[in-house]
Parts: sequence; structure tokens; C-alpha cells
Amino acid sequence: MLLLRPLFFGLSYLLLVQSGTVAADSFPSFQELVDATEAGGILIPAPGTYAGPVIITDPITIDGRGKVTIDAGGKGSVISLETDGATLKNLRLTHSGNSHNDLNSGVLVKGNFNVIKDNQIDDCLFGVDLSQSENNIVRGNRISSKAVELGVRGDAIRLWYSFNNKITDNIIRNSRDTVVWYSAGNLIARNDARGGRYSLHFMYSQYNEVLENNYENNAVGIFLMYSDGVVVKNNRVVHATGATGMGIGFKETSSVEISGNEVLYCATGLYLDVSPYQPDTTNRITNNLIAYSGIGILFLNDWTGNEFIGNRLTGNITQVAVGGARTAKRNIWQGNYWDDYKGFDRDMDGVGDSPYELYDYADRIWMDVPSARFFKGSPVLEVLDFLERLAPFTDPEMVLRDERPMMTAAGIAGSSEEPDNSGEDSGSEDVQAPGGFDALKALRDSMAQ
Repeated sequence: MLLLRPLFFGLSYLLLVQSGTVAADSFPSFQELVDATEAGGILIPAPGTYAGPVIITDPITIDGRGKVTIDAGGKGSVISLETDGATLKNLRLTHSGNSHNDLNSGVLVKGNFNVIKDNQIDDCLFGVDLSQSENNIVRGNRISSKAVELGVRGDAIRLWYSFNNKITDNIIRNSRDTVVWYSAGNLIARNDARGGRYSLHFMYSQYNEVLENNYENNAVGIFLMYSDGVVVKNNRVVHATGATGMGIGFKETSSVEISGNEVLYCATGLYLDVSPYQPDTTNRITNNLIAYSGIGILFLNDWTGNEFIGNRLTGNITQVAVGGARTAKRNIWQGNYWDDYKGFDRDMDGVGDSPYELYDYADRIWMDVPSARFFKGSPVLEVLDFLERLAPFTDPEMVLRDERPMMTAAGIAGSSEEPDNSGEDSGSEDVQAPGGFDALKALRDSMAQ
């Protein structure tokens, strides 16, 4: 059933606009339109600005067609979605409240099988918040937070105890973080986030997929904390240069696959803190480009259980650094490209004749003396490093050994691997909503609108 806003209200609103007397609290109520739409119906409002906040408790489709704004007037969330099988699309949602405790958002989701797509969400503390919500799609939205300091902005997208959601193709600007906490089975793909703090932050969230995202000029790229079995593949992380800036990091995280990513111009490319944590597990770090960073790969301490295979490390001031015991030899290093490799390839098989060996010389003084970090990469430490290599007072410590260093980055097998999108639709045939309402059919129908 197609429900249109009554002509009387549309004409009244136009007259108010022409007279210049529209105040923030005099916009027509959007809640009235929602309440007048029966379950399963489609609401296409007349173009204009409407007053929020709005609470939706029935599975309806709302299509703003790019001409409808809902303004919450600085109170609460613009839309609270408390149902299964609803669709919100082509709307502008703006001017939420400022309460972090209440998670004032553009869309506050507490339901399943909903679709939130192609909306503009601005001047909202949080963008889209999903709490204990499953099988939702958040796709193609443009999200920004309030114009306040970074630390007090809300998160662009927040998942909390939420499972099997698909967060794809969103454009995020000047929000705080995208966070996935206590949530599993989610897909985060092809999003573009800039000007924030954490591009993507996992906490106690297992078996998620992170595919083909672009993260630029955020303080931190992708960080995994206590989150096992995550796949991070074919992402691009650039200019994560905050005080603790890193491209991809993990803390006490096991059985992850980090593959095909580009990590460029970061303070630290990859950071490993006691990972993998679970016994008898392995982290696989393969076919990544780690380039033009202060430190290519940084270990918090001497740890084991990581496989570094087929990666390309080039243009980094320090390729690999390790705190504490200063060795990464207990990990597997095989077939990586190192731009500072000094060996030859006499048999022309693309593999160096001698192993690549990285030693701990005086250029690592900044690891022990924090104030010396100011001079990292400077001529002062370069001279110290040269003298130490020329006539070392003690035997330098070997940090790592790669038995099969590649002579060229192009020689690494799989470095041009095609993106894998297989995870986006996996398992969708098995989801069913409780009760008599066929939420899966409604979700499919809504996506076809």
C-alpha cells in the first residue's frame, strides 16, 4: 500500500516556507506519517523538512527519494528503529541530541533484518548504532558527526552484541570511530573513512570479515583487540600518523588472516602485542604492501606464532623493530621482499642467493630511550648506525632471518590476487525472523525498491 502525505499538510508547509516563518519546532511531525502507515506499507513523504525524533515499531519502508529531511531538533536519536524488516532509504537525518549515555544517533537500531541505505546522516552524535541486532544491512550511507573535538564525537557506526550484519559501501567523514564490540559474523566491506580516530576497532569480536575498505588520515587504521578468527583482506590504510598511529594492529588476538592489504605512510605499519594469544594458533600475514612508514612491523616483545609470507616492505625507516628481547626470529619469515636486501640472484630464479638478515644496531637506540625518538631517521642516528656497523663494540643481535628473500616485489606470488567478495552473501538463505512475519522476504523486496 502506498501512503502519501496528505495534500493539506504539504500546502501548509509550502506556505510557511514562503512566508519565512518556519521555526525549528514548527516542522510537520514525521511521527504522524509513520503512525499512519500500516505494517508492510511504503511511505513516500512529500519533499520537505519534518520534525523528529521518530520511533518506528512496524516493518515499513520509508523512501525519501533524496528530497526529505528529518530534523530531531537536538533531542534524542533522529530515528529509533525498534522493529524487524523495515527499510530507511534516501533520507537526510540531522541534528540529533548530544548524549553519549543515550547513544543519540542518526539511526538507533534495536531490531533485525532491517535495511538502512543511501541516507545522509549529519550533525548526529553517533551515525548508525546497532545494539543486540542481527542480519541488518547498512549500505551506501554518508555519515558525519557533530562539529566538536575528535574525542567527544560519537562513532560513525557502532555494533554492540550484534551478529551477521553487513556494513558496506558507506562514506564516513569526521566522526570518531567505527567500532565492533562483542559481535561476530559481521561483514565490513568497501567503506571509506577519513578524518577520524580509529578507522575500525574490534573488541572481543570473533569471526568477522574486513574487505576492501579505504581508510585515510585517521589516527589509527584497523585494530583488533581480543578478537580471534578475523579476516582482514585487500584493505588500504594510509596516513595513520597519530601519536600511537598504526596501520593494522592486534593485541592478544589469534588465528587472524591479514592478506593483500596496502599500509602506507603510517607511523607504524603493523603492530603486534602478544599475538597470537591462544596456544597452538597462528596468525597468517601474507601478500601485504607495507611501505613508507616509520616502522614497518613493530612487536611489543619477543613473541612467536606469526607467519610473514610474501609481503613487500619498502621505503620504511625501520623495517622491523622488537621491544624487550629485540628478536623476531621465532616467527616464520619466508619469501618477503625487502628493499634493503644486499644479496644477489646468480641463478636468476627471482630468489636471493643468501638469506635476508636484519640486525639490531645503534639505530634502535630510540627503542630504549624515548626522548631519542625525536631523532629517528635523522643524520645523527644514521651516523651512529654507520659507525656501529663499521666497528661494533658488541655483536649485534639478529632480529630476523628470511631464507628466501624475493629480489623484486613483482616476483611475489599472489600479490595481484583478485578481491574476494564471497563473504558478502554467505549464509543469507538460512536467516529467519521469529513469528509469522517473513522478514527475509521483506528485506529482499525492500532492496529491490
